[in-house]
Amino acid sequence: MPFINKGFHAKRPTDGAHKLPPGQYETPDFPVLTAGPTPRIPLVNWEFRLEGLVENPVKWSWNEFSALPMQSFNPDIHCVTKWSKFDTKWRGVSLDTLLEHVQLKPEAKFVMAFSYGGYTTNLPLADLRNGQAFIGLEYDGKPLAPEHGGPARLVVPHLYFWKSAKWMQGLRFMAENEPGFWEDNGYSMRGDPWKEERYRSDDPDAPDEAHFRL
Repeated sequence: MPFINKGFHAKRPTDGAHKLPPGQYETPDFPVLTAGPTPRIPLVNWEFRLEGLVENPVKWSWNEFSALPMQSFNPDIHCVTKWSKFDTKWRGVSLDTLLEHVQLKPEAKFVMAFSYGGYTTNLPLADLRNGQAFIGLEYDGKPLAPEHGGPARLVVPHLYFWKSAKWMQGLRFMAENEPGFWEDNGYSMRGDPWKEERYRSDDPDAPDEAHFRL
């Protein structure tokens, strides 16, 4: 299923280009790119779960989740379609805060983020810890809009933005790395923008035949 790119046009790099990963350009916009329709989840029905290789699976309602300690975040973000946006303004819940609520089993090394609407993406657990990721509930001082993944979006700024799953429903902890939606269609299993890990063939340990391009 191809990306839907509504009304976005590339711009030349600006004076901030020295902060850009290779192959990226800066935009002042926040482009909307998605595959399929935008889910709109009534808050009364929304819940967020931590499951899989945990001793004590947990879930929160919207009221419970939004009452967790919130922080402000100001990351640069980088899309695999080559735009970057600097100094974005979010409020949300750190993944470190969420992990305080579960006891992970020793074999838990990877995570599958899963979303309302069926989207999934995989991440190493190490990429979610130590202040590297959060669940964003607000953007630029307002509740996060559905088009950008509201009511709650995973944000992992140091990886390409397809790893920052929209419309979050939960995280499943796993022993083995498994591909999510885009990864199963040829995208990198990790997605480090500084290493230009866009596709499977860009992964350091990818087999020679992994050359699929979307």
